[in-house]
Amino acid sequence: MRRVIFLSILLGFIGQAALAQNIVHFTIDAQRDVHPISRLIYGVNQPIGQQWTHATFERFGGNRTTEYNWITNASNAGTDWHCISDDYYPGKTPGAAIASLLKNASDHNAGALITVPIIGYVAADENGDDVRTSGPNYLQTRFHQSAPVKGAPFTPTPDPNAPVVYQDEFVNWVKVNYPYGQTDANRPIWFTLDNEPDIWAENHREVHPKKTTYAELIERTIAYATAIKNVEPNALVFGPANYGWNGYVSLQDALDRQGRDFHIFYLQEMAKASAAAGKRLIDAVDIHYYPEATGGGVRVITPDSAPAVVAARLQAPRSLWDPDYMETSWITKKIHRPIEVIPELQDKITVNFPGTKIAISEYNFGGGGDISGGIAEADVLGIFGRTGVFSANEWTNAAPEPFIFIDVGFAMFRDFDGKDGSFGDTSISAITDNVPDTSIYASLDSANPNRMVLVAINKTGHAITADVRLKGSKPLSSAVVYQLTSNNPSPVSAGSMPVNDPTHFTYTMPAYSVSTINLVAP
Repeated sequence: MRRVIFLSILLGFIGQAALAQNIVHFTIDAQRDVHPISRLIYGVNQPIGQQWTHATFERFGGNRTTEYNWITNASNAGTDWHCISDDYYPGKTPGAAIASLLKNASDHNAGALITVPIIGYVAADENGDDVRTSGPNYLQTRFHQSAPVKGAPFTPTPDPNAPVVYQDEFVNWVKVNYPYGQTDANRPIWFTLDNEPDIWAENHREVHPKKTTYAELIERTIAYATAIKNVEPNALVFGPANYGWNGYVSLQDALDRQGRDFHIFYLQEMAKASAAAGKRLIDAVDIHYYPEATGGGVRVITPDSAPAVVAARLQAPRSLWDPDYMETSWITKKIHRPIEVIPELQDKITVNFPGTKIAISEYNFGGGGDISGGIAEADVLGIFGRTGVFSANEWTNAAPEPFIFIDVGFAMFRDFDGKDGSFGDTSISAITDNVPDTSIYASLDSANPNRMVLVAINKTGHAITADVRLKGSKPLSSAVVYQLTSNNPSPVSAGSMPVNDPTHFTYTMPAYSVSTINLVAP
C-alpha cells in the first residue's frame, strides 16, 4: 500500500513537472526600456514588391556592385560569376540600374541604401567573358579606374569611354535626380562604402589580388566618405560592410592587424578623421551576419530541415544578443565565449565613436522553406527592434524561402492581418522566463496610444501556454491573434479573445509558431 501511495505521489510530481514545462511566464512593462524602433530594420536586398510588398528599406548591394560602372551600368561580380563583365544591369543611360531601384523604393514609401564602389576599378565593358583571359594588361583594357573626387564640374552625362569614373559625380547624379533623398524621412537615400572589403582578395582577385589591410581600408574610407559628404552633407554614410565575424575582428587576418581588433581600430580612426574634417564621416557601422552556427555538423543557413539543424537554427538568433548562449560553431570554439554580436559592437561604439549607428545590410538564418526559417526571421526582427539596430536588409538565398518572405515571417511584424497591420514603432520591456523555448517582443504605437502589439514565439514541438503579465500600460480589453505555423506559410487569423483582467491574460502558443497579438483598449 505504501508503495502505491508513493508511486501515486511520484507520478503526481512528474505530471506537475510536465505541466510546468508547458507554461511560460511573459512580463510586459510599458514603462521600462522604452525606445523608438527604426522602421528601416524591415529592409531587403531585393526589389520591393510581390513577396516583399511591406519592406521599408531597399539596398543596392552585393558583390556585383563592387565593380559597378554607374555611367554605363556595366558590372562584374568577381568570382561570384567567373569574373565576367556583362550587362546584368539593364540600361545604357547613366545610373539606369540605380534609377530602377530608387523608383521602386519610392513607390513603396521606402528608403534606399546605395553601394559606392571604393575598390579602385569598375567594369569598362559588357563583353560577357572572363576578363582574365584578355591578356596581362586586362586592368587597362577591361576596366576603368574609379576615383573618389572629380575635381571639375559635374555633368549628368559623363563620357562612357573616359578612363576614370568619379564617385562624387555619381553621388551628385543621385542628389540632382532624387532631391527628396535627404528630406523625406520615409524615403531616405543613403550610401554604403563597397561590399565586403575584407574578402576582396577572394571575391575580386581580378582587380584586388592582395589582402586588404587596415591602413588601406581606412585610407579609402576617409577619401570616399569625404567625397560623399562634400557633395551631399546630410547623407548618411555606412561602412565597412564586413562579411562576417573574422572580418569584424581582424579584417580577415589582415597582414597589418598586429593584434588589434578591427572594429575598434576602425571606429577610432573614423573618430579621429571626423574630428579633423569637422564633420562625421561614417554614420553607421555596416556588417553582414550569416550565422556560423551548426546542428549535426550542418550550418544553419542552409535549406536543411533535419531535426538537429532546425534545433540549432531556432537558437541561432540568440547569438545576436544573449550572454548566456554558446552556439556550436568555429567561432565559439576559437573565442571560448558567447558571441553577443550586437551588444559587443555597441560597446565598441560607445567607447570609441559614440553616436555611430548599427546597420546589418545582409543577413539570413536559413530554412526559408521550413517553419524554422520563419520563426528565426521573426525572432531576428524582434531582436533588431529591441536592441536598437538602425537598419537591416534580409538577403534572400537561392533556394525558395516561402516562410521568410514578407507575406510570412516578415508579415508577423509588417502585415500580419493582410491589411497593413504592423508591430508598433516603440519598443517596451518584454521578458520571458524560458529563453531557449520562447521569445516575446512588445511594442506601443505612437499613432494609436490605445494599442499594444506583442509577438510571441514558440520554438518547441509542443504547445506552450503563456502566462502574460501586463504592467504600466493602459487597461487593455481585447486582443486579435494571428498565427504562423508549419501548416501554412502565411499568417492565419486565430480569432479574438477578451482580456478580462487588464494586468493579466493567458494564451496558448501552438507548436513551432509565431503569434502576433494585437491588444486594444476599451
